[in-house]
Order: sequence, then structure tokens, then C-alpha cells
Amino acid sequence: MREIALPPGQGSGQMTVAAGMLDLNFNYPSLPGQADLLRTALRQLALSGDLEALLRYQPHAGRLHERAAFARHVLSRGLSVEADQVLLVSGAQHGLAVTMMALLKPGDVIAVDALTYSGFKVLAESLHLDVVAIPVTAAGPDLDALHNLCRKRPVRAVYSMPTLHNPLGWVLSLDQRQTLVAIARQHNLMIIEDAAYAFLAEDAPPPLATLAPERTVYVGGLSKSVATGLRVGFVVAPLGWVKGLERSIMATTWNVPGVMSAIAVAWIEDGTVAQLEAQKRRDAQARQALAAQVLKGLAYTCHPCSYFLWLPLAQEARADQVAMALQREGISVSTAEPFSVSAHVPHSLRLALGSVDMAALREALLTVRKVVQW
Repeated sequence: MREIALPPGQGSGQMTVAAGMLDLNFNYPSLPGQADLLRTALRQLALSGDLEALLRYQPHAGRLHERAAFARHVLSRGLSVEADQVLLVSGAQHGLAVTMMALLKPGDVIAVDALTYSGFKVLAESLHLDVVAIPVTAAGPDLDALHNLCRKRPVRAVYSMPTLHNPLGWVLSLDQRQTLVAIARQHNLMIIEDAAYAFLAEDAPPPLATLAPERTVYVGGLSKSVATGLRVGFVVAPLGWVKGLERSIMATTWNVPGVMSAIAVAWIEDGTVAQLEAQKRRDAQARQALAAQVLKGLAYTCHPCSYFLWLPLAQEARADQVAMALQREGISVSTAEPFSVSAHVPHSLRLALGSVDMAALREALLTVRKVVQW
């Protein structure tokens, strides 16, 4: 794998943003009133929950009623599964980790978009996987290139974000998804479908896991739809792969903390998650509308429902220098390097729109515009 280094302050290598900085680097969208929801949930759990049970070890994949609740939850994503296909994990990042640990081995070849989620890159490097890049277009991955790649290399799996790709924001059409599935079947590829932001796109085509359930692992979580501090995610997999996934959960966290999963399930069952998802869809759309107003005339890539945008820089500009200039202005952004898996790293910025209030976002975007046009 090439270009794996993450420069400080410019990607997932930075775990916190300095005090006083406006964070357009990470997305942790939170709505007014969410802290009150948590206070209420903790009170209800204390009064009515089986606290003794929550103090004990839990089944590796979660308690059956919790798995059933998440099976009902993914129905809204166009995914119909049984409870025993669902495993609870400690966030979507953990879901990706246990999937790759259980189903791939060091040296396996995995095809990924040339620009992809930075957290996946870190996992692939840690697990010593051979990552090969699929060229990308404005509308999605070059699927002809993927087909040719599979003819030349022993590709074992493909990692895909078909609904609200991070960082490019695309939503693959049904035709694109069917073509990807056909390639996977022809070359016997496992599909790892990352659905971290899929809740934001209500009218997306069916998941890859619906089109190819026999070979797709679907990974999602509540970090973006509810709160980043609620480290509960889920993996949906073919039944034959569940035991191996359970072993990987056992090897890493043993189980999701019982208090976390109890809150998550309560919020699924009482409609809180659906309510927050709807509110965040409106919030993301409002932020994109603001960005369109402030950045009008700049050539950038986004989806009107996403919490980020991709801003290519002028040919003569260097992304690291632009990022440093913005840092001096009190704004933290990510360059393309954390997302790039090819030798060519474009001079672009990813702007996360979900972590500051709207007034601060407007000021930050005005500053971005000023700096990139300087």
C-alpha cells in the first residue's frame, strides 16, 4: 500500500482539534437536545432496566432481542434480514475491523476506490492487506477498470461505499450497483459495504447486501446518525460467516458494553433514532445549501444530502500549504492524502460540514473561499 502516512492535523491521524479551531476536519453532527435525550434514557434505564444483566458479560454478537431490533432498524435501508445475521459491534469502525479480521488474511488483495475512507486505510495497513486502487470518476468507481483488475490480480474482496461515498459524496445508481454485483459474482469477490452515511440518502437504490446477500457484509453504526460517543454499530452478514465474525468480536472487545447497546436499542424501539435521522437529513441539506451559497463559482463535488464536500484546488496550489494557511486562520481541514490509496494524491480538500454551528460554518466557508482564491 502506498501513501498511507497521515500528516498531523490533516486527516484521521488527528484525534482532537486545538482549542479555538473551527473543525471542518471531522464530522460529529449533534443536534440541540441530544444531551437531554441521553439524560432521560439513563434515568429510564436505571428505573426499568435489568441492571444486573448489564453488569455481566454479554453474548459476543449481542443479545437476541438487540440483534432483532437492529434487523428491524435496517429495514429502512432496504435490507431485510433475520436477527441471527446481525452482530452488534462497538461502532462501524470496529465492524470493519472484525469483518476484515474474520474474512481476510494477510496478503489478500482487496480493491478499493482510489479515494476512500481514511479509517479503512489504517485497518488495511494494520492487517497487512494488499490494497489496489480502482480509478474513480465523478459518478463513481470505474467498474470496467475493476473488471480488468480482477482479470490480472487475485482480488479477494472489494470495499465499497455505494451510498454517500466518503469523501466524494456519490450515490451509485441501480445500474452501477448491479454491474458491481455482476463483477463480484463473476470473480467470486466478497463485498464489504460501508453504510456509515447511508441514512442521509432516503431514496437511494437497494444496498449491495440486498442485491448480493450471499457475498456481502453490510457495516453501519449510530455514530453519525445519533452521536459519535454512542459506540454501537452493526454488521449484517451471510449466516455462514457469522461464527467467524463472532470470534473476531470476542478477540477484540468480547462484546459491546451492555449499557451502550441497551440505550441504542431503546432509542431504536421508541423511534428516537428515526427522529434523529430525519432531523440530521434536514440539517445536512441546510448545510449543503449554505455551502452552495458561499462557495458559488468554485468547482467542488458533493451530494445535497451529505455532511461533507470535496474541493479540488487550482493546478498551481498545494493542498498542504492551503491547509496550513487555513490553520493559521483558525480552521482545521483535511487534505486528500489520508483518503488516497494510489501514488497520485490530488491537491484537494475535504470539508466536513457537520461539526460547527451554522453561523461558524458560514464564516469558515467564507475564509476557505478567500484562502483558496488567493
